[in-house]
Amino acid sequence: MQYTRVANDAFEKIQINAGIMVSSFTPATGAIGSIMGATTGGFSFSANPTYEDFGEEVDNVPPNTWQMKRVRCYDPAASGSFVTVSAALAGQLSGAGTVADGHIVPTHSLTAADFDDVWIVGDYSANNEGEGAGYVAIHIMHALNTGGFQWQTAKDGKGKFAFDFHGHYDLNDIDTAPYEIYIRG
Repeated sequence: MQYTRVANDAFEKIQINAGIMVSSFTPATGAIGSIMGATTGGFSFSANPTYEDFGEEVDNVPPNTWQMKRVRCYDPAASGSFVTVSAALAGQLSGAGTVADGHIVPTHSLTAADFDDVWIVGDYSANNEGEGAGYVAIHIMHALNTGGFQWQTAKDGKGKFAFDFHGHYDLNDIDTAPYEIYIRG
């Protein structure tokens, strides 16, 4: 059974449990900001790149020549469902809008305030207690919920508020991809 093995430290490198979505996180200390809401079913995160192939239409250069490819942009996205909601969270889930005294008014104009950073932070298996606990964290910059406000109720069950947060580039720092990954074991 030479090729049916796992590394001796495999359990120490497994991300476990659903994790949390928070408004801020400090990677150096592991300190979390406010939890945005309770979720159900975990999270799904992807950061799909869009590529440009400059050799595709150049004579004598075949497509997919690595020296002629570059990443044009990334589309980081986190999706899932909240089972709790506050007025502030409902405002974020609405995309563009104003929130005052529990009243959310959707608008047609996006402002800088509509783009909030969000973090997904999950336990890093064996070392997940106390100061210095391990984590896997994703920082999505200038996140906007692009799926619109979605609320699903259930007979004798809990309501769900779906989200689909996408990170956005900043014209003041256009070369920085709108997401980061942190891992502390």
